[in-house]
Amino acid sequence: MLVLVLGLVVFLGSHSVRIFADPWRTRQIERLGEKRWKFLYSAASLAGFVLIIWGYGMARREPVVLWAQPVWAVHLAALLTLLAFILFPAAHIPGNHFKAWVKHPMVVGVGLWAFAHLVANGTLNAVVLFGAFLVWAVVDYVAAVRRDAALGVVYPAGVLRKDLMAVVGGGVVWVVFVLWLHGWLIGVRPFG
Repeated sequence: MLVLVLGLVVFLGSHSVRIFADPWRTRQIERLGEKRWKFLYSAASLAGFVLIIWGYGMARREPVVLWAQPVWAVHLAALLTLLAFILFPAAHIPGNHFKAWVKHPMVVGVGLWAFAHLVANGTLNAVVLFGAFLVWAVVDYVAAVRRDAALGVVYPAGVLRKDLMAVVGGGVVWVVFVLWLHGWLIGVRPFG
């Protein structure tokens, strides 16, 4: 479990610099240059991600069960992860309603993904992993909305064509991931 926690600290810590130390981040970008900053940020994120995967894999070998998965959990998780997969591309497609409504669809998507997996898994390692991501998503969302308000950021109204791009793109990737990649990469088939 220690490796998992270390990975979460490194990964979510690097993704929290803007939340807790934005002026420091700005100074580092000015001092190092944007490319070098992005390289260091990416290297830290990748190291954290590798530690999360390794640590979670080790913790799965001897799971500590906290609760039994409810029968309906798989269905709720499927719906929430579908929404998350739609919100991920919506964050990068300008002019869609999702961005106009939720402001930061990627962060909301991470929160939905984490909550879905918390509901569908009752082991200690799952609570640590997905709980950490859920807490981070909530804190990041609040910080981003406050930052938007301070800067006077207004998100333009969306158009249906851009919404469809996010829905179709996210939906297709979700189907491929749930039916094939989740089992192959993670070792768990969500639908058996």
